[in-house]
Amino acid sequence: MFEEEEEDDFKSHEEIQKMPIYKKAMELLKLVDSISEAVSKTDIQFEKEIEADMIQHNLDYLCQNASIIPAKIAGAEAVDIYDLKMENAAIIRKAARELITDTRGIEMHGFKDTEYLDLLRTEVDAFRILFAEWVKTFDCWNYIIDRWGLFNPPGVNYDDKDPDDDIPFQNPFDD
Repeated sequence: MFEEEEEDDFKSHEEIQKMPIYKKAMELLKLVDSISEAVSKTDIQFEKEIEADMIQHNLDYLCQNASIIPAKIAGAEAVDIYDLKMENAAIIRKAARELITDTRGIEMHGFKDTEYLDLLRTEVDAFRILFAEWVKTFDCWNYIIDRWGLFNPPGVNYDDKDPDDDIPFQNPFDD
């Protein structure tokens, strides 16, 4: 019975896929795939081999960052603890911001079809709004103390005494 209650607390994969933020993350991923393909097919002239390597690295990072976002949304939805949700959210924010940085690198290396890059920037900004609204739904009072001090609720410090330490624990296997 305990397992059934736990399963009911978490969203199914199908429910996560229906979330607006997840849908937008998948749109970003598809857009990045299209941009990557377009850049790969573009005949950009490089003076040095290292420039070709650099644009390939930009494309690789672009794809990696776009892939991280939906995975971390699902990861955040799979937990109830505030600091774990926030850790996933911080990784999502970093990946989304790096998408913009990656587009600048691609542009600097001579990709001329900048309307695709501008579209990605616009979509990342739309994602940012969904993200901010999603993060507001996190219950900051469902927490364990983050001993690293990053994601504690207001007024809770990394070195605070954990109130759960006062609860006597009896190991069920000691009987």
